[in-house]
Amino acid sequence: MFRNFVFKGFFWMAAPLMLLMMTGCSATTRDFSPDDTLHYDESYDFTDKKTIVNDLVSSLVSKPPLVARYDRPVIIVYGVANRTSEHIETSGITDDIRQEIMQSGKARFVNKVQRDNIQSESDYQYGGNVSAETRLQRARQVGAEYMLTGTLRSIKKKQPKQVRLKKKTLQYYSLTLELTDLQTGLIEWTDSAEIVRESSKPFIGW
Repeated sequence: MFRNFVFKGFFWMAAPLMLLMMTGCSATTRDFSPDDTLHYDESYDFTDKKTIVNDLVSSLVSKPPLVARYDRPVIIVYGVANRTSEHIETSGITDDIRQEIMQSGKARFVNKVQRDNIQSESDYQYGGNVSAETRLQRARQVGAEYMLTGTLRSIKKKQPKQVRLKKKTLQYYSLTLELTDLQTGLIEWTDSAEIVRESSKPFIGW
């Protein structure tokens, strides 16, 4: 009887704690607008991508050579080199830049990613299964006039060790883009977008 009393007492004391733990561990979700600024830590995230893309596209389309062109010159993108210590998929940066520039109406782009598929389709059409009247004409692809390249860099600084309740980290990102004239090899435009963020975390916590 005494054991049952102790067990029941322990159960009623532990039950609220167990309920609290189960509630705290349950998963929740909520939606945000892509335009919202959200940062969970100091590292690179989708908000940073949107910021640097907007800054660099605004610069590119408003300065020479594109600002003076009305014939929508053709650009080929050779990617952004990741010089940070993080795994950042830089193709997302160039995809967004290409999309924004095309929507501005200032340039067109060679589809470098699909070149192999284009060549494969061309070979198929000339393989005897497609009529001569409907197959594509070879040697009609448009050559690029400009090449767009870039470099993403980062610097991370931690606060020196000392007696304090929180540790601070300073994170710096810089994306530099270059537009090169393929005929002359000259850089016709270049600009950088920078992000500096400080994070503060307690020494004790989750």
